[in-house]
Amino acid sequence: MARSSILHRRLASLPSKTFFVPAALALVSTLSILFYIFTTSTLFISHQHQHKLRLKPTYISLQPSPSTPNLPSNGFKNGSFHLSAKSPSNAFGGGGGNEDGTVNRVSSISHFGPKGINIDVFHDGDIFLEDYREMKRSFKIYVYPHSRKDSFAHVFLPVDFEPEGNYASESYFKKALMKSHFVTKDPRKADLFFLPFSIARLRHDRRVGTGGIQNFIRDYISNISRKYPYWNRTGGADHFYVACHSIGRSAMAKAVEVKLNAIQIVCSSSYFISRYVAHKDASIPQVWPRTGNPSNIATCKRNKLAFFAGSINSPVREKLLEFWRNDSVIFAHYGRLKTPYADELRGSKFCFHVKGFEVNTARIADSLYYGCVPIIIANYYDLPFADVLNWKSFSIAVVTSDIPSLKKILQGISSDEYSALRRNVLKVRKHFQWHVHPTDFDAFFMVMYELWLRRSSIRINK
Repeated sequence: MARSSILHRRLASLPSKTFFVPAALALVSTLSILFYIFTTSTLFISHQHQHKLRLKPTYISLQPSPSTPNLPSNGFKNGSFHLSAKSPSNAFGGGGGNEDGTVNRVSSISHFGPKGINIDVFHDGDIFLEDYREMKRSFKIYVYPHSRKDSFAHVFLPVDFEPEGNYASESYFKKALMKSHFVTKDPRKADLFFLPFSIARLRHDRRVGTGGIQNFIRDYISNISRKYPYWNRTGGADHFYVACHSIGRSAMAKAVEVKLNAIQIVCSSSYFISRYVAHKDASIPQVWPRTGNPSNIATCKRNKLAFFAGSINSPVREKLLEFWRNDSVIFAHYGRLKTPYADELRGSKFCFHVKGFEVNTARIADSLYYGCVPIIIANYYDLPFADVLNWKSFSIAVVTSDIPSLKKILQGISSDEYSALRRNVLKVRKHFQWHVHPTDFDAFFMVMYELWLRRSSIRINK
């Protein structure tokens, strides 16, 4: 008690100025911290920083839309979700945007990140290879059977010719699956159940047509749910279908349980519209069929900086043509080319994937096939095989508002960075090719792997 009283008297006798010293130091420190935050935080960055490259995150974040809840886009591992590393905002939409291609302008970070130019094409190659082997060994799919005497047999059974055209991915998958070891005739062994209808073939059937597809799908689901017990056990959660034509995204309007529960494997994978759910559904590449490999794609000279050719059927393409139609190094064309399309792809360093009437086009697969680095300008696009492939290792995403600065952006990529992108393009191109007789790691097996990741982790009593 005595010691306490003595200490109290000594403190009381100190000059009052002594207490202003620590207070002043605290004030100076606080002001310094606030000044640092103000000058470095993106919270205070103005919109003057407009024309920069916008990076693709590990997985694309799901942005809210008028009809879509703000859900995360997740990776999958052994049937269960695991969160992936994301950029805080959409690679294509930035902090927000519209489906017509107009977006808020955003700042950017380095495309190549802290690891420099040595970026693997897989998020985790070891896990992928381990799961891939297990997928090939044990994955089983039950296909709902249909007789060749069925009046709609051509809709349900594989085509008896080599698929062709813009929507060939759908036919290639079914044709390859039905000949594969993945198919089981015992539904008790099945991990997933395949709904084998073809949206593209229904579209061309005069008895159905575009206007009748929704009714056809509704009746089909009703029939299999009455005839078989498998749909009703899960509400369709262990079922899937494959569709590459963009009309497939509206085909389920009268079969809501398919849209909400079943796995949708589609080319038109725009999550701006609520019909596509990124953490449940999967994107597959739209591929124009080609045989063999182009010669000298690793060594050919690429004298053009960038290339695009196509119809002008979207505001994004209109804007691209408005700025770059007559440029000397960026070749943006519409209408018929005077030179072969393949030669233009082979002679360009970068090739544009630009949203048209739909978000999906075959141009990414075209670019990769001819060894051209894809430049992706398409908002709200869930990229094919994004659960597996690290897209920033072989492509570049640019927001629509940066179209006027494309030349500056592309010319700012160093030769080492471009070489790394191009090397990785050559590594991943095999994943975007279909074969009548599938080969390891081609598009068919990559789709199967996406399905493997989405199989249910809950076993049902059978």
